[in-house]
Amino acid sequence: MRLISLDVFRGIAITGMILVNMAGVADQIYPPLDHAKWNGWTPTDLVFPFFLFIVGVAMAFSFAKFTDEGKRPTKALYLRILRRSAILFGLGLLLNGFYEYDFSTIRIMGVLQRIGIAYLLASLVALNLPRKWQWVLAAVILVGYWLAMSFVPVPGYGAGVLTRDGNLGAYIDRQTIGQILGKAPLVHLYKGDSYNYMGDPEGLFSTLPSVVTVLIGYFTGQWLRTQPERSRTSINMVLAGLSCLVAGQLWNYWFPINKKLWTSSYVLFTAGCALILLAACYELIDVRKRHKLGRPFEVMGLNAIFVFVASVLLIKILVKTNIGTGENAPTTFAWINENFFQSWAGPLNGPLLFSILTVLFWWLILYGMYRQRWFLKI
Repeated sequence: MRLISLDVFRGIAITGMILVNMAGVADQIYPPLDHAKWNGWTPTDLVFPFFLFIVGVAMAFSFAKFTDEGKRPTKALYLRILRRSAILFGLGLLLNGFYEYDFSTIRIMGVLQRIGIAYLLASLVALNLPRKWQWVLAAVILVGYWLAMSFVPVPGYGAGVLTRDGNLGAYIDRQTIGQILGKAPLVHLYKGDSYNYMGDPEGLFSTLPSVVTVLIGYFTGQWLRTQPERSRTSINMVLAGLSCLVAGQLWNYWFPINKKLWTSSYVLFTAGCALILLAACYELIDVRKRHKLGRPFEVMGLNAIFVFVASVLLIKILVKTNIGTGENAPTTFAWINENFFQSWAGPLNGPLLFSILTVLFWWLILYGMYRQRWFLKI
C-alpha cells in the first residue's frame, strides 16, 4: 500500500525547506522564513520535524510484513536500515565539508545526520518492542529529557539553565563531539547563530527526543494502515493533532518550545502540526481522490533526498563563490540577488522572489525526473 498523501506531504516539506534555506542566506528576510532566535517557533521551525515525522509514517508501511505477521526481522533488513542511516550520515558530512574538506575541523552533526540516527534508533524500537512498550519508551524519553535538562547540574552553570551554552545538551556536545578528531577543542560543533562552538542545534543529547518525533510518525502510520479511507479518519487525525498542540503548549510553560534544544514540548507541538497537515493531505488526496491538486507537491516528494542534497550544494556554491576579484567581491548569491531581484523588489521581497524562483527551478528538474520515472532512493 502506498500513501500518496504522504508523498504530497513530503513534497510540501521539501518545498518549504528549499524556500527557507534560500531565503535564509539573505541579510534581510521576512520573519516567518527565519528560525526563532531561541524559544518559540516560526513556520520555518516546522520543516525539520515534519521530515522526521514523515520518516516514521513511511516506516510503518515498509516494516508492515514484520510487525503485522510477527516475523522476526531478518539480517538483510537490519543491514538495509544500517546502510540507509550510514548514507544519510555520510551525505550530511558531505554537505558540511563541501568546498573545504578538513576532517580535523569538520562539523560532525547536521540535519541529515540527525535523520539517519533517529531513523536507526526508531527502527530498532519499532522492530523489537511490543506496541505498548514503544509508547512507554516514547513517554519516558520525553519526560526523562525534560527532567535531565531541568535538574541535572552543568559544571559552571548549574541546573535548568536553558541558554545556548549553559544547557545540559550543549555541555554533552562539548564533552563528546566537540573533542574528537581535531587537535583543537570544540571545532566539530556548529558555529553560527551565536553558538560559536558552544553546542550544536543537532547535537547528540537533543537527538534523543527527535527519535520520539519519528516514533509519533510511526504510530500514525500504523494506525492509518488499519483505517478506512474516509473523512472520519481525517477528522480523528485532526483531533489527535489538536491534542498534541494543546499538550505542547501546556508543557511550554515549564519546558519552552525550542527547536535548537528539541524540547519535549516542541516534539508534541510540531507533531500536532504534522498530524493536522497530513490529515488535510489525506482528506484531499486519499479520501476525495483529488490527485491532480496534489501532483505538483508529489513531484517534489518522490525525489526528496536528491533535491535536499542538490539544493543545499547549490546554495553552498552560490555563497562560497564570488563575482569578480578582491576582498570586496560579492558572493554569487549576493550579486544575483542585488542585480536581478533586490534592486527593484527591495531588500525583503527580492530574496523572497529569488527563493520562489529557486523552488520553481528545482520543480522543473524534478518534473523531468518524474516524467522519466527516475526516482532516487537510498
